[in-house]
Amino acid sequence: MLIKAAPRNSLIQRGWVKFGRHISTFTAWCNSHLRKAGTQIENIEEDFRNGLKLMLLLEVISGERLPKPDKGKMRFHKIANVNKALDFICSKGVKLVSIGAEEIVDGNVKMTLGMIWTIILRFAIQDISVEETSAKEGLLLWCQRKTAPYRNVNVQNFHISWKDGLALCALIHRHRPDLIDYSKLRKDDPMGNLNTAFEVAEKYLDIPKMLDAEDIVNTPKPDEKAIMTYVSCFYHAFAGAEQAETAANRICKVLAVNQENEKLMEEYEKLASELLEWIRRTIPWLENRVAEQTMRAMQQKLEDFRDYRRVHKPPKVQEKCQLEINFNTLQTKLRLSNRPAFMPSEGKMVSDIANAWKGLEQVEKGYEEWLLTEIRRLERLDHLAEKFKQKCSLHESWTSGKVELLSMKDYESASLMEIRALMRKHEAFESDLAAHQDRVEQIAAIAQELNELDYHDAVTINARCQGICDQWDNLGTLTQKRRDSLERVEKLWETIDQLYLEFAKRAAPFNNWMDGATEDLQDMFIVHSIEEIQSLITAHDQFKATLPEADKERIATMGIQNEIVKIAQTYGIKLSGINPYTVLSPQDITNKWDSVKHLVPLRDQMLQEEVARQQSNERLRRQFAAQANIIGPWIQTKMEEISHVSVDIAGSLEEQMSNLKQYEQNIINYKCNIDKLEGDHQLSQESLIFDNKHTNYTMEHVRVGWEQLLTTIARTINEVENQILTRDAKGISQEQLNEFRASFNHFDRKRNGMMDPDDFRACLISMGYDLVSRTVDKSRIIICCTLNNNFSLSVPQGEVEFARIMTLVDSNNTGVVTFQAFIDFMTRETAETDTADQVMASFKILASDKTYITVEELRRELPPEQADYCISRMTSYIGSGAPPGALDYISFSSALYGESDL
Repeated sequence: MLIKAAPRNSLIQRGWVKFGRHISTFTAWCNSHLRKAGTQIENIEEDFRNGLKLMLLLEVISGERLPKPDKGKMRFHKIANVNKALDFICSKGVKLVSIGAEEIVDGNVKMTLGMIWTIILRFAIQDISVEETSAKEGLLLWCQRKTAPYRNVNVQNFHISWKDGLALCALIHRHRPDLIDYSKLRKDDPMGNLNTAFEVAEKYLDIPKMLDAEDIVNTPKPDEKAIMTYVSCFYHAFAGAEQAETAANRICKVLAVNQENEKLMEEYEKLASELLEWIRRTIPWLENRVAEQTMRAMQQKLEDFRDYRRVHKPPKVQEKCQLEINFNTLQTKLRLSNRPAFMPSEGKMVSDIANAWKGLEQVEKGYEEWLLTEIRRLERLDHLAEKFKQKCSLHESWTSGKVELLSMKDYESASLMEIRALMRKHEAFESDLAAHQDRVEQIAAIAQELNELDYHDAVTINARCQGICDQWDNLGTLTQKRRDSLERVEKLWETIDQLYLEFAKRAAPFNNWMDGATEDLQDMFIVHSIEEIQSLITAHDQFKATLPEADKERIATMGIQNEIVKIAQTYGIKLSGINPYTVLSPQDITNKWDSVKHLVPLRDQMLQEEVARQQSNERLRRQFAAQANIIGPWIQTKMEEISHVSVDIAGSLEEQMSNLKQYEQNIINYKCNIDKLEGDHQLSQESLIFDNKHTNYTMEHVRVGWEQLLTTIARTINEVENQILTRDAKGISQEQLNEFRASFNHFDRKRNGMMDPDDFRACLISMGYDLVSRTVDKSRIIICCTLNNNFSLSVPQGEVEFARIMTLVDSNNTGVVTFQAFIDFMTRETAETDTADQVMASFKILASDKTYITVEELRRELPPEQADYCISRMTSYIGSGAPPGALDYISFSSALYGESDL
């Protein structure tokens, strides 16, 4: 978006006071360069508009030639010259944002000042470089360095740091102390300081006065761009004075390199001395080969050695590496700075240190090998001792509690299964005992080897080995004694176990019979007829006949349990009371038998109650069936009668309507019978009756039939009403309607009031409709069908036209054509209808041949209701020559028939 230039005298009114400061500063800066070419500018927003002086300014400050300017005075000549200048600026890597040639030519002060500031930044400030900083930061750093020694000067920015004028005076005094006596300047005299700097710079340094002292002092924050522009002139003016500073920096750099080299030499000597002294102290410690007597002591020596390797040696390795690095770095620096090579003190050469370090590593390697050899020797002894202790501990852990286990008499109160389990467990123990024989022999062999190697704690080893051998002999004796006892008790229990098994074999099937009987007696039943409940009663009577035989089986089973108790009392055997072959107890058998006898009469009562309920349900079924068998056929008959009325072509439409209304009233009067049937159905549902063998009609069938009957009579009445409306609106006679109905009925092959597309095509052709020319010969719309279904096809078929017709008669794409759709189509094709043009012509007559109509004319010519309707929907007339409030009847007429407004 380009900004149009404003008159200079309106700058202050618009709040652009800062532009005034920019104008004076930038004008002076431009003139300081243009005067080198023998010219200058007076008004910065006017003198650059033709582009000539702008191109000259760029040639002066860059030292390069720009393209030849256009000499014409036309606007496009000026724009071309300014564009050449802007293109040159862009070629120097400067990005001009929102500055175009048109704004400069138009005298847009904001854009002009922005362009001059961009030039100042690129050619006066950007190339300033101080210690790797450039442009604004480089200029600020240069000012800080130059004014650092001066009191009351602290340059931090390019605005308030320059308000008191001391910074400018300090810059001048730093480079030309003969021009200003800085000691006489006062911080509380900013006006004097600034004017002094401006006058001296203009008089002796050829720097024009670009700033106003009063403006700087009275402004809270002086303009940064103006001050940067002015200060950059000082930088370029004093550029020659930088050579002396550069020389001083070079000397300082040389001295700094020399000092750094001397420091590195001193550090090398110190590090070499400390490293050699550490090697001298460490070697005697590593040469000590006095062995310790215990593994712990030797491991401590090894840990000390590892600590030496992990903690003490790594820093020395780093020091040795750093020493070599420092030496190489020092020699490189000396060589690069043309200094002689460094020669360390005698015995402190890198090679001397490497030889001392090599000797240290040789001693270190021998010490480590000696430590490992001694540790392996002691490790063998300790391994044997530890192995002996481990095997003894495992053996003692295994034998712990074995004496008490073998001495137990738990078999005296155990069952046969438990006795056999104890026998298997004992056999497993004997196998385990034999397997541990090898461990005992290993323990004895290790003890003998330790004695041969003169182990320091052999007394303890021998005592422990002897104790294990004595205990082993005792376990063998107790094992044989327990086997004899188990075999004796096992034979005694086998007799009792046989009786337990016989009880279990007879109790299990009897218990299953009682469980099944209990389940059957408690079983919930659902029946839907008297026959089903009679079947349940018969089954229950058969079950009661089996009860005496079941009681005999119960007595025989209980006799086995009595025999077990008798044997136990005779031989003093303590029974546990649990049969190992079954979870059933004699008490369980007794309890379940009592339960069965209790449930039998309860089952009798439930069956009798259900008989009474089923008899009541049967009465409800017969009552519902009697009504449904009457209502169902009645609904079906009425549906057929209505269907015949709808297709009957005898009589007028009014007579058909009268007959249908009578049918509708009869159907409504019959509703009370449906309601009564609903009541009987509700009683059946409350009694949970879901089937009825006395009728094929369900309540759902009756409801659906009733709803279809109501829908059919209503739809049929509506069709007749629509036919009457169509007849009256289109002027079709009763005979024509009868002909349409006869044709439709003839091609309605399914007699369901609908035609398939193929039947509809045949019907159209039979009535003389031309599907090819898309016209209807109204004189040929006759009935060509006869009673023997013969008809002639006199018109060729046209698929495109037929598809169009189907979209009219079957807009929902159902695949069928109803009689009403057929009537609508035929009346539309045969009757005369109003068109948009006819309505438009009628309005034109009311409007006296005008292309618009007024509200007064509508109210005068039309009834009030129709007049209001037209006024509310007609749009205002937009043509010429019409009075206020005139309406557009042409677009209104088109809209009535869905046509676009031409």
